[in-house]
Amino acid sequence: MPAGPKALSLSEALLRLRQAHGAPEAPPTRDPFELILLENVAYLASPEKRRQALNRLRETIGTSPEALLSASSTALEAVTASGILKGVAADKLRACAEIVLDRFDGNLDAALNAGVDAAKRALRAFPGIGEPGAEKVLLFSGRHPFLAPESNGLRVLARLGLIREEASYAKTYAASRKAAEDLPQDLAARQEAHLLLQLHGQTVCKRSDPRCGICPLAPGCAYARAEPRARTRTVKG
Repeated sequence: MPAGPKALSLSEALLRLRQAHGAPEAPPTRDPFELILLENVAYLASPEKRRQALNRLRETIGTSPEALLSASSTALEAVTASGILKGVAADKLRACAEIVLDRFDGNLDAALNAGVDAAKRALRAFPGIGEPGAEKVLLFSGRHPFLAPESNGLRVLARLGLIREEASYAKTYAASRKAAEDLPQDLAARQEAHLLLQLHGQTVCKRSDPRCGICPLAPGCAYARAEPRARTRTVKG
């Protein structure tokens, strides 16, 4: 019996995704504090709506801690209304500003330049930032070449068979670090990989109703080759 299609390595998968999707759009900022605000500015909104909300925040209020703390609730909620729970999101923006001023004396950059472990601890002090979020901020602020996949990217890795989906999200995420060893230790390469996996998970490898019929990864994807009744587990998000 002839062998089935060869499973894809992460590097091979990313090459196909680059050919299918083109160059992915980078986050709208490299500033670590703005990246934190981007995570909090529009709760449960799409990436595009969060991008728009951050731009609106810049234009109408500003993104410095001082500007955020001097803004009225009405002004902040006009920005955070791009997501749900606009009042909660506005409070989170204020909390982010207070943390920078009170805990880091207004100098977040110094805390993030003190080493990777210390930087991750500093970032996890902010609302909405766990370990994956901290690694994402360090990736896109140009400080460390983590892969830092979000839930959409993790789902692609799991369906390809490059990582095992564990009972806990944290364990599944931790497995992605091993998968990333297939990639160069290079910021630009890891940033592109993160964005391509995220985009593919959002548009093709969806949690519900994945579009395997048009997926460029399908020939080497364990999930796409499985019997439909076996396609029952997937990373949530």
